[in-house]
Amino acid sequence: MRAEVEPAGPAEAGWLASEKRWGQGWRRLAFHAVLLLYLIYVVRAVDQYSQGVGAVVGYALLGAFAIGFLVIMPDLESIPPRRFWALCGMLFALFVAQLAFAQAEAFTLAGYLTIVIVRRLGSHSIPVVAGFTIGAIVLPVAVPSWHDSLATGFGNATAVAIPITALATYTVHRIRNGNLALAEAHAEVARLAAENERSRIARDLHDLLGHSLTTITVKTGLARRLGETDPNRALAEIAEVETLARQALADVRAAVSNYREVTLAGELATGRELLRAAGILADLPSAVDGVSPEHQELFGWVVREGLTNVVRHARATSCAVRLSEGCVEIEDDGVGGDSSTGSGLSGLAERVGAAGGAVDAGPLQPRGWRLRVSLAAQGASS
Repeated sequence: MRAEVEPAGPAEAGWLASEKRWGQGWRRLAFHAVLLLYLIYVVRAVDQYSQGVGAVVGYALLGAFAIGFLVIMPDLESIPPRRFWALCGMLFALFVAQLAFAQAEAFTLAGYLTIVIVRRLGSHSIPVVAGFTIGAIVLPVAVPSWHDSLATGFGNATAVAIPITALATYTVHRIRNGNLALAEAHAEVARLAAENERSRIARDLHDLLGHSLTTITVKTGLARRLGETDPNRALAEIAEVETLARQALADVRAAVSNYREVTLAGELATGRELLRAAGILADLPSAVDGVSPEHQELFGWVVREGLTNVVRHARATSCAVRLSEGCVEIEDDGVGGDSSTGSGLSGLAERVGAAGGAVDAGPLQPRGWRLRVSLAAQGASS
């Protein structure tokens, strides 16, 4: 089982809470109950091929199967193996018994068994799916009394529906698990980043204030001892303490201010980790010396917005960032997008425009997307 991860922010918290709500209580039961609507085909088959006591038994078997399906589905991934296989065995026995009353249409129940087994076993369920499919093809042909089912085409349809159901179940389950894992990974990355930032701030504040506060403590003690014997020297020490305290306060304010600023080097470092976490090959510069100092904060915003869009929308496998004195380019090999939409690029265009630059965003051939910001007035090169 995956460990619970505390969401990093309101968006992640809301998404994970929504996923959990849909996976609990009446919502889960209602979703699985809707799937049982396809049992109407079995009801019609029992009515067509069985009469009297046989029909009653067929309906009873069908009801027991529906109850068993609703029991096993809600906690399918977490129930103990012994209980899982016991419930599967019961459902399989009900399916086999139903063959006598619903004939080929009873293989609809095999479709439900396919959902159960594929969700639990994943790709290891291929032999079971193959067995159900072959049975749906062979039995209606082999049993002469079932040839009416073949005349309706239902037997052949079920043989096609079983592997399709297996593939759809496997795909949906993998996508949902992947989304959950990705959300948890993002939350974990954000949590670790916050912890690292707190540790860095604590370390830097210690480095900034440790020496100053120690000196202030020593000088204050000295001034107190000199207060009666040498007042002038005591006042001089107090003056130095005041100077040290003001300097320490200025250092703390500068440190806090710097943490709030966007820097090109910081955004490249963060972006490298972001791309790595998203499984995108990153080709990012390791130094920013070639960029004019007055452009670095703006280019930091460009890198932040560009790499965020790559991870969110591009479905890319690689991404490259190129820097020059007055130009930054971000290219990926993804599916591209419409540069005219999205508040992020609009806000970036306003920011770049205020600095006298231009934004050029568009698709590449044969695939990919490029975001280019240039400050032509400062002699940017491409």
